[in-house]
Amino acid sequence: MEQLSRLIALQSKSFDTIARLAKEKEQMLSSIPSIKPVREDKLASSVGYLSGFGMRLHPIHKVRRFHKGIDFTAPHGTAIQATGDGEVVKAGYDGGYGNCVIIDHGYGYRTLYAHMSKLEAKVGQRVKKGQRIGLIGSTGSSTGAHCHYEVHLNGNVVNPIQFVLDGLSPAEYQALANAASMEGNSLD
Repeated sequence: MEQLSRLIALQSKSFDTIARLAKEKEQMLSSIPSIKPVREDKLASSVGYLSGFGMRLHPIHKVRRFHKGIDFTAPHGTAIQATGDGEVVKAGYDGGYGNCVIIDHGYGYRTLYAHMSKLEAKVGQRVKKGQRIGLIGSTGSSTGAHCHYEVHLNGNVVNPIQFVLDGLSPAEYQALANAASMEGNSLD
């Protein structure tokens, strides 16, 4: 009987460990950026109007510059949403980015949302994936209403296209990735 009690106690500890690990993984998955900052039904146009990551002709300075994010065009005042759970570490005006929000998602991930007409998140606030954090605008160095979106991993800027997976079929994702990789003018 004592041996059976020890076995039950050991199994109970194992189940507790498994439950804790599952909860941690669930938290990690909800924190890592994985949706577009602007809902698909609110985007102004097809993916052809997406300005991608990489070298671009700057629309204001008219020189080739590295574009550290992707731009999602949408009507002025359209909601911008957090792309993962996290803590707002910046919410304010920042030069060329205009009104912007930066979210620390943990696990080495940070996201930046720029050119907002209105900020709806505050520094220190915890936000959830899909929560509204601001409105589309054209503040800072911008030529039109859009959300400039960046993803940083361990302090390095990475192509955000790999993080906008929400509800896309493989073919739709490939079309979006192709549109974002085409060289052209950026909106900022």
